[in-house]
Amino acid sequence: MLLLLSIILAIGIGSVRFTPYEAWQTLIGKGNSSSNTILWDIRIPRVLMALLIGANLAASGILLQAVMNNPLADPGLTGVSSGAAVTVLFIMLVAPEYTGFIPIAAIVGGGGAAIMVYAWAWKKDSGYTPIRIILSGVAVNAVFGGVIGLLSILYSDKLPAALQWMNGSLSGKGMKDVLSILPYSIVGWIMAILCIRQANILRLGEQAAHNLGQNLNRVRFILSFVAVFLAAISVSKVGLVGFVGLIVPHMARMIIGSNYKHSLPLSLMLGSIILIVADTAGRSLFSPLEIPAGIIMAMAGGPYFLYLMRKGGA
Repeated sequence: MLLLLSIILAIGIGSVRFTPYEAWQTLIGKGNSSSNTILWDIRIPRVLMALLIGANLAASGILLQAVMNNPLADPGLTGVSSGAAVTVLFIMLVAPEYTGFIPIAAIVGGGGAAIMVYAWAWKKDSGYTPIRIILSGVAVNAVFGGVIGLLSILYSDKLPAALQWMNGSLSGKGMKDVLSILPYSIVGWIMAILCIRQANILRLGEQAAHNLGQNLNRVRFILSFVAVFLAAISVSKVGLVGFVGLIVPHMARMIIGSNYKHSLPLSLMLGSIILIVADTAGRSLFSPLEIPAGIIMAMAGGPYFLYLMRKGGA
């Protein structure tokens, strides 16, 4: 119900406002040419894109938290998003003729970043600890952030075209963009749902997982791959949108508990709601100026991250 309400409000709110009745008339084909253009060509594709991206990032975040046994893990903080962003930005600025390979490049970049985080956080005597994973993610983010800055300077003449993407903007997304990411998202959601049992096994602890005959390294690899896949395809389309994967899993656990059978599907819906609301706020609160959804999420997610730190999440 909240998801449906957020979609209805997002369609009606903007520089040109529509009442629910006016929006409904347009949706059933009884609107004028102006309302048809605004709703069908601009707002509806944008809302659908926010729905897909929000669900992807939320599922990625909850899977990473399961793998790392760390409530502060998410695609942004662990370096996955920045790794995907580097490969995408490289193609956009250096080799624009290969834009068709952007989704694959994003997955490769995100996967490379995840491998770096795991490699730096691992110690033979103690394995992984939450604090080492976070610190490794900070280091990876710093490295890739420097690469993004370098590319921005070297190719500053081409940067304006990529500036909105770097800030996590959904502006200008059409139905073609929605249809291009929809198959990847559906595949990612199916894989995430199929990983629910493995995520719950990790929740029981390493000893219990071993007693159940599970290969923990293989389970972690599978869940990490799905998380990287979902985060990378999202970055490839809208750029860096942080904190969705951090905030939403906590909300889901508070509402329905820690069983991934319930919290993961709920996270998919809550992620969509959060990003739809953030994008709607960004394009309506400061009208006629438009604030990218990535900036709105950073402003809201940063304080929440500090709250988790104070609460003892690390």
